Formats: sequence, structure tokens, C-alpha cells
Amino acid sequence: MRAAIYEKTGAARDVISIVDMETPQAGPGEVRVQLHTSGVNPSDVKSRSGARVIRFPRVIPHSDGAGVIDQVGESVDQARLGQRVWTWNAAWNRPNGTAAEFVVLPASQVVRLPDSVDMLTGACLGIPAMTALHTLLVCGGVSGQRVLVPGGAGAVGHYAIQMARLLGAHQVLTTVSGGHKALLAKQAGADVVINYRNEDVCERVMSETNGYGVDRIVEVNFAANIETSLKVLKPDSLIVTYGSNADDIKAPFYSLALKNVGLQFFILYNLDNASRQSATIELTNMLEKGLLQHNIASIFTLEETAAAHEWVEQDKGAGNVVIKTSVANL
Repeated sequence: MRAAIYEKTGAARDVISIVDMETPQAGPGEVRVQLHTSGVNPSDVKSRSGARVIRFPRVIPHSDGAGVIDQVGESVDQARLGQRVWTWNAAWNRPNGTAAEFVVLPASQVVRLPDSVDMLTGACLGIPAMTALHTLLVCGGVSGQRVLVPGGAGAVGHYAIQMARLLGAHQVLTTVSGGHKALLAKQAGADVVINYRNEDVCERVMSETNGYGVDRIVEVNFAANIETSLKVLKPDSLIVTYGSNADDIKAPFYSLALKNVGLQFFILYNLDNASRQSATIELTNMLEKGLLQHNIASIFTLEETAAAHEWVEQDKGAGNVVIKTSVANL
């Protein structure tokens, strides 16, 4: 099979190469997926760049992908052969991810992809869609709430806006950095779209909520936004954060405490089984009913994996970045 690999960290074009490898075989409890697509996420780029320690002598990157099960191992239901699926955590604590023509995974890490959903979309579900959904389901959900989604045109934010509406949020507000991104967020269903480059976010949020503030913030950058968050959160509110541009975060204790603000941190890779199952069921329901818009910013071939990493690293466009493998028939 063909695969993208790196054996050391560094700049994408310096370390990523495309090689021929032996096609893996499914073992007990595993399935092999013939991959049509592979999703490139910021976490993949950070790992390759050296932001995280490389743990294996050779890495096939990417956790997200979509394809068809073409081999099942012992104890796996033979009925899964030929099933269209999407993957999660393919490269988490493992050397072999989805930037290849095939991947072998535990059967539990491949999820049925509804027939109505294409393979490009399937590569966007593992991290972007599941992250968005968990931020909204955790701690009792968002029904009746006012929800602020910073970065509403991003891969996670775009899904979060839509899902908040579907899950019964009373009002969905979002921030963006430009006109095109504002249009994407509005089309996703945001009630209020704020351009943080030329508007006062705090003033606008408080005005649009009639001085009430928001019940929940789906936070893409905890460190950068904490001061703004404190000004727009109502008492007994919640920040659910899945990202931060700084590891060490200075947060004002008394300001948070006086508002009884709850802080929910998580990393999707370590999501507990019950939370992942409930999110998967909800996501499948949304997909089967055709309720979600999917924003794919750019599509690359497997041979262009380095360029795909550069696209994500340089933030060239809002949305998901997907790689098509050579077997893809899209």
C-alpha cells in the first residue's frame, strides 16, 4: 500500500514522504479499512511539527478517515465486510494512522457511515464533529441556553453552531475574523455573528442578549479569550474548552468564583466510552436525517500530504482539510 510517513519531526516538506509499505492484516477483534479519505486536523500538524514527542520510529499520521471494511479479524462479525465506515483515534497512541490506503483498527474504532454521507464528509467526523457535539452534550446539554461559539467558521465551530441549534439552544452567538467566515457562520445557523476584528465582542454579546450574558461558551482558545469570557458569562454558567494557544493559563479565581463559573476541560482522544457512545449515536442520527452542513476547505491527494499539512498550519482557509487516497472513487 501507499502511505505518508515521517520518521522525525520538523517542517512538513522536510519530513513527510510517500512510501510503499506492506498492506496490514486484521488481527483478532480488528478490521481493516480500505481508506478513501483521511482528515487532517491541527493536532496532526502539531504532532508532526514537534510540538509533541514522537513515540514511534515511523509514523503514519492522522486519526480521522473514511472508507470500506475489506477484512475482518477473528471474533468480528462477518456482516461488517463491505460496510462504509469512519474512524476515530487511528493515530492516538498508535504508529499507523489514516494517511494511507489501508488502516487496521479495533472494530470499536470504526463507525458505520450512513449511505447518504459521502467519504469526504466521513473524514471530518472523528475529531471536528465529535468535539463539537461533546462540548454541547456535556453537563446537561444546551436546551434553552444562550451559547457563544468563538471561531464559528472553523472546523469545530461550524459544526457547533449547527448542533447547538439542533439540540435546542435558545440563542447561538459566534465570533469570526472576516466577511467570508461571517457568511459561513450565518449559513450554519448562528443568530448573532460578531467580527472580533472590528467590533467590541463584549458589548455586542451583552446587547444581543439584553444584558443577560451567555450560559455556555464552546471555547476554542481558553488562554486568549478568558478575559472576554468573564465579561459575557452570566452567573452559574459554563466554559467547555477543547483548545488553548498556551499551556500555562492565568485565570482570575475570584472573578470566576463570584459568577460560579464551571470549567470543563477535555481532550477528545481520552473521551470516556459512555460519552463517546452517546455522541456517536446523536451524530449518526443527525447524519441520517441530513441535518448538518459540512464545510470542506480544501482537498488534496495522498501524494500532497505535506501540502495539506502546510494548509492547516498556515490557516489558509476556514473548514476541514481532507486527503483522497489513490483508491478513492469520489
